Amino acid sequence: MGLFSLTQEIAIDLGTANTIIIHNDKIVVDEPSIVAIDKAKGNLIAIGERARQMHGKTHESIRTIRPLRDGVIADFDAAEKMIRGMIKMIKPKASLFNPSLKMVVCIPSGSTEVEIRAVRDSSEHAGGRDVYLIYEPMAAAIGIGLDVEAPEGCMVVDIGGGTAEIAVIALGGIVTNKSIRVAGDGFTADIQAYMRHQHNIKIGERTAEDVKIAVGSALSDLEDPPQDYIVRGPNLMTALPIEVPISYQEIAHCLDKSISKIETAVLQVLEQTPPELYADIVEKGIYLAGGGALLRGLDKRLTDKINISFRVAEDPLHAVARGTGIALKNVDKLPPFLMR
Repeated sequence: MGLFSLTQEIAIDLGTANTIIIHNDKIVVDEPSIVAIDKAKGNLIAIGERARQMHGKTHESIRTIRPLRDGVIADFDAAEKMIRGMIKMIKPKASLFNPSLKMVVCIPSGSTEVEIRAVRDSSEHAGGRDVYLIYEPMAAAIGIGLDVEAPEGCMVVDIGGGTAEIAVIALGGIVTNKSIRVAGDGFTADIQAYMRHQHNIKIGERTAEDVKIAVGSALSDLEDPPQDYIVRGPNLMTALPIEVPISYQEIAHCLDKSISKIETAVLQVLEQTPPELYADIVEKGIYLAGGGALLRGLDKRLTDKINISFRVAEDPLHAVARGTGIALKNVDKLPPFLMR
């Protein structure tokens, strides 16, 4: 970036759990989607990892906000502050004036017109001059390395923080899709409820997230099981501290309902798929992307249930961001999968 560079091109994967920004083909920002705001003045105190460390530990003067819920913007003002703050992390220090921004931002495939408008407005208010949008499953497919413009069907299941996106893609467009609000955040809430009902222990969002990462599983019988995770917290009845070891079998049991909803959604999309594309999908298999794809045994469970092989993408956490970055390079051609 020179002193007089007028346009800065960035690709943003605006996720419920994490926001990733790609600039010059490199991931330059990978931070949790959370902001800490001074309640009295409304000033931004921290964003990303620093704000996440404050989450659930603040006093009355500071409020932590997750601007996105279920894949869409829930707090317009906080979202704008977060996007602006994260873009500042990558701006060259030597720039004499703010370069105009050309952005590609990804959105859930089930977004309504109002939700799409909210993302566009937030991006423009944060400094975007040219804002292009791309649907998440399309970005995931491109990031995985699938040829989305070929006359062949490919299917992607992207399980993020707020939504699970399921789509069949061919000829540069989405043929059938479904977006359900059962994903990483839902799994975290399931773990919190399970700990409350089963063990009488109250845990916060961050602890539930740690449990999910340490012993999260979709199957109650794993070949390489993780060690039990020790959860510490107050007993709901006595308020005295207790320690509870949690096994992966317990988490598999507690996540069973949510994973069943994802299975049902995948089957519904397959039902609506034209037979020629269905044949392509059976041959190629279905790709899993997003943080939810890292849940132990999920690919095996889905393969057994649906009888089509499921494959976890390489680096599933960054598949959508990589695809958004590739779309940014092709912005001038305006392929069918990009929206102005």
